[in-house]
Amino acid sequence: MGLRDDINRDMIAAMKSGDKERLSTLRMLLSAIKYKEVDAKHQLNDEEVVSVLSTLVKQRQDSIDQFRKGGREDLVEKETREAEVLKGYLPPQLSEDEVRDIVRKAAEETGAAGPRDMGKLMKAVMPQVKGKADGKLVNDIVKEVLGG
Repeated sequence: MGLRDDINRDMIAAMKSGDKERLSTLRMLLSAIKYKEVDAKHQLNDEEVVSVLSTLVKQRQDSIDQFRKGGREDLVEKETREAEVLKGYLPPQLSEDEVRDIVRKAAEETGAAGPRDMGKLMKAVMPQVKGKADGKLVNDIVKEVLGG
């Protein structure tokens, strides 16, 4: 059973239990998945669904930052709750140390040594951490490892 089936099942459970907030978030997620499927002209596999989830979580994080700056704590709470529901469907996230180990190992394998090799190193690292680590964190660690 795929990730999308899990989301559908959870949406039905939220409907039955009357959990309006979770139901709303899951409907929004399924809508985003459906929209992406129409663009791609095929049903998304689990990896593609994780990509959609990651995008939605990142959007929520950006919104939280903006609402915080604007002093809208009510909207910060709403976006935070939505992000938590969405994160529940993402694979377990790698710790900073685990990402650092992956980056170091990839740097050794690719021979990346300086800031000019950042693209090469990112290309080697991203497939290993996709959906499991925040891209900004990976970028920061790559810069750190390359001495940039």
